[in-house]
Formats: sequence, structure tokens, C-alpha cells
Amino acid sequence: MVSQIQPPTQPDVIYPDSDGQLVANNTIQFGWIVEIKQNIEWLFADNPNVFVAGDLFWYPVEGRYKIVNAPDCASGIR
Repeated sequence: MVSQIQPPTQPDVIYPDSDGQLVANNTIQFGWIVEIKQNIEWLFADNPNVFVAGDLFWYPVEGRYKIVNAPDCASGIR
């Protein structure tokens, strides 16, 4: 009888999209977040490979959901 050896599986990692905190501390800060995000979007409007987000969690180490940052505005190339 032959049995198949199953490859080891890694557990699914859940990356939270909220920490329950407010996006901005006040309306002035929120206004600047929107202003910066919109200007970065305008700057890269002709480049389909650039993604711009505001207050989006960023997980720099795959599989390590506790290592997280949430910059007010961020952009990256796909």
C-alpha cells in the first residue's frame, strides 16, 4: 500500500484592517491627510502602477500580523 505524504501547511494569517482607533485626532489633521493623499494621486494619475491609500494598514513582514503600521498616507508601485 502506498500513502501520499502531505506537504506541511501553514496556518492562514489574518491581517486585521482596523485597530479600533480613529483615523485622525482632529479635523485639521484629517484635512491634511486628505490633501496629501489627493495630491499624491494627482502626481501619479498617469501611472497605472502606482497605488495611493490613506490610513491603510501596512504589514511589512509576511505572516507577522502584529508588526503593523498605519501611515496617514502611503503610495507604492505595483
